[in-house]
Amino acid sequence: MTNNEIIKKLRIALDLKELDMIGILGLSGYEITKSELSGIFRKEGHKNYKECSDLVLNHFLNGYIIYKRGVEE
Repeated sequence: MTNNEIIKKLRIALDLKELDMIGILGLSGYEITKSELSGIFRKEGHKNYKECSDLVLNHFLNGYIIYKRGVEE
């Protein structure tokens, strides 16, 4: 299973919109544009397809923890 498939399934399972995901990535300190994020959700072979790196997936998971738990002090 690729990182693209994992992040797509998480988006569906957690019922997140693109703006929610951009905000979650921002919580972990990773800035991404809407077009870069939509490239991750494209089918492989599409001209705007972008591979989801381990770094992006890691920042998403860390940002989601902050999103749900809040910032630890």
